[in-house]
Amino acid sequence: MLVDSPPEASKAPATGAPQRRHLTRSVGLLASVAVLVVVTVLGIAVGAKQIPLDQVWHGVFHYSGTDTDVIVRDVRLPRTLLGLLVGAALGLAGTVMQALTRNPLAEPGVLGINAGASAAVVSAISFFGITSLSGYVWFAFLGAAVVSVAVYVLGGTRAATPVRLALAGTALSAVLTGYLNAVNLMDTAALDKMRFWTVGSLAAATMPTVTQIAPFLIVGGVLALLLARPLNAVALGDDQARALGAGLTRTRVLAMIAVTLLCGGATAACGPIVYVGLMVPHAVRALTGPDLRWILPYSAVLSPVLLLGADIIGRIVARPGELQVGIVTAIIGGPVFIYLVRRRRMAQL
Repeated sequence: MLVDSPPEASKAPATGAPQRRHLTRSVGLLASVAVLVVVTVLGIAVGAKQIPLDQVWHGVFHYSGTDTDVIVRDVRLPRTLLGLLVGAALGLAGTVMQALTRNPLAEPGVLGINAGASAAVVSAISFFGITSLSGYVWFAFLGAAVVSVAVYVLGGTRAATPVRLALAGTALSAVLTGYLNAVNLMDTAALDKMRFWTVGSLAAATMPTVTQIAPFLIVGGVLALLLARPLNAVALGDDQARALGAGLTRTRVLAMIAVTLLCGGATAACGPIVYVGLMVPHAVRALTGPDLRWILPYSAVLSPVLLLGADIIGRIVARPGELQVGIVTAIIGGPVFIYLVRRRRMAQL
């Protein structure tokens, strides 16, 4: 009995450590949800016109048609809901892309998905005169889908590797960016219509926008969450992933579909918003470790916090006007990106 005591005592800390990590991550996720709730309320309450919380509650749940109710229900509520959906979509897409390319500084633009969606939307506006979301959202998904397929084909289909996919996406993104600039220079009327969309904005959000985009983003988000385990294996490298029984081709195809839905929907609704898909997953990884079963839920919660926070800042600093959320995220994300690049040790995937 005495001989058996030391081994059992030594095992206790080993078995308790994972439980403590699990508890810490769970508590942290709940705290993140609480922060998201607070930011969501602020997103509805804060703006050019200050509205007390009791009137915010009345406007959301007891709509009577007053000016305050109209501001809350018809302007700020859809804007906040869209920010929640788009923020979560960008965070999940960034996490999936970083795992797929095994690059902690990757974002959805690495594979050119955002560029494909943007090019398709710009084409719809410039050549077909389509200026409503209900019209050009399908162009956004088509552009995102075509580019995702093209990237996978150029990457070598069955022989596709993360490096080949990244190179193919970078090349296509460069070509499509040149196309966007050419269209904007040749069609000033279309440029006037697109100027707010191209910098990324939540200002034009309406409930029809939310209801049209939500199904695509929800499907893409659920698919991304379901890919956590196989993406964990893919992030270890192709050989180890095969040894663990992960289907590399299937996982990459499903990941591309998820990113297409997430990025296509977010870009169609708000325009290209940068750095959200980079900053949040990287910060989360430093807190939770490399397990995507935790990174994905954390990113889905904290990315809307960043996006809505940036939107609130844009409304406050430029009163009575506002600064578009895409500009604010770029201002915040630029220094953060430089900091991440210059760090000697980055959180490992």
